Amino acid sequence: MSDPGPSASEQTAAVRKARFGTLPERVAFEDMVEEKAVPSAYRAVGAHDPAAPAVRFSCPAVDLGL
Repeated sequence: MSDPGPSASEQTAAVRKARFGTLPERVAFEDMVEEKAVPSAYRAVGAHDPAAPAVRFSCPAVDLGL
């Protein structure tokens, strides 16, 4: 008698392995993160400015005292 050969699921697994191969190796977290020092000139960029909301949310009626 002859050997019936691999089953359908084995053939499917072989086709999948040939097409996709294996997953790439994981990338370490340390290799994905880069830390840089912030220059001291940029520290005041996000500082609170009490006049800023008035500039962004000005209303002509309020400006005219209506």
